[in-house]
Amino acid sequence: MVSLDDAVIARFKRHGLTFEIFVDPELALSFKHGKDLPLEEILAVEDVFTDAAAGDRASETDLNTAFETLDLPTIAARIIKEGELQLTAAQRKRMQEDKRRQVINIIARNGINPQTMTPHPPQRIERAMEEAGVNIDPFKRTDDLVNEAMKAIRPIIPIRFEEVRIAVKIPAAYTSGIYELKNHGDLIKEEWQNDGSWIGIIKIPAGIQDEFYGLINRITKGEAETKLLKE
Repeated sequence: MVSLDDAVIARFKRHGLTFEIFVDPELALSFKHGKDLPLEEILAVEDVFTDAAAGDRASETDLNTAFETLDLPTIAARIIKEGELQLTAAQRKRMQEDKRRQVINIIARNGINPQTMTPHPPQRIERAMEEAGVNIDPFKRTDDLVNEAMKAIRPIIPIRFEEVRIAVKIPAAYTSGIYELKNHGDLIKEEWQNDGSWIGIIKIPAGIQDEFYGLINRITKGEAETKLLKE
């Protein structure tokens, strides 16, 4: 349960009545967007108010009129999903910056320059977003914000989302590290050679190629063989 000091008010109006609850702003937003979360983790106070700031609790009559139930989880879920979150300026700014970082990281991880087939550094993406005047709404889904940002920055930098396939040969002495490689992408094909070495084809987001090659070099001390495969 979130502390009251860190909570915000979720407000819902129905039949001329106002209902408010204290909630964790980020968990409530995730719940509003469809994530399955326990209500007890979201609520700061297990009560429904007509004026949360004043501490005025909603009557059972009003709750029955508006929600046709007195079940708190059911009522709280409707208030969060159908109502509005009242963020402070500081909370909104923090959530906005968190979302901005998520958007930048997703684009940097999945995007490449189609002219050079190389990733864009996060700083370049951030500058392009600033130049394009991309607005980050903390209440929007991250996927929607990524799509909006990509549309806005394409006239500024050449970029597209793409995956690449990389063939990797790991010497026998280092094959214990292949499980870590598999966690960084989708294994398309693998073969064990007679000398104990391993050959695999792994599909990864184009933007993490440098990270992936660095991982291979670390695991094999630079003795692996790699090849970027053409589609």
